[in-house]
Amino acid sequence: VQLQAYGGGLVQAGGYLTLSCAASGSVHSIKNMGWHRQAPGKQRELIAFISNYGGGNYADSVKGRFTISRDYANNTVYLQMTSLKPEDTAAYYCNAFLNTYDDRDFRRYWGQGTLVTVSS
Repeated sequence: VQLQAYGGGLVQAGGYLTLSCAASGSVHSIKNMGWHRQAPGKQRELIAFISNYGGGNYADSVKGRFTISRDYANNTVYLQMTSLKPEDTAAYYCNAFLNTYDDRDFRRYWGQGTLVTVSS
């Protein structure tokens, strides 16, 4: 199983970006998908996740500005980020809690980070 994230880049404060992340390989079932981020010198933090029941859950720091969504058919999760602030600068990591056709135990898989830089 691989998770591939796309969409990072450089944006001015107040701007927007959309990240995407697709899970590929022998995916059998996904229970939830989400995004963490890690700023330089800081711990990785959960910022949003979405379960099979639809609704997104958000960290207070991004609530009202970020929207998480899923394409269930294509095992893809998106993160729409608006009103970006310099403090949103971080490496963003997607993850999925899933099982595979080879291993029916659910495990969390991580994608590589995609860098978001917000200039003031």
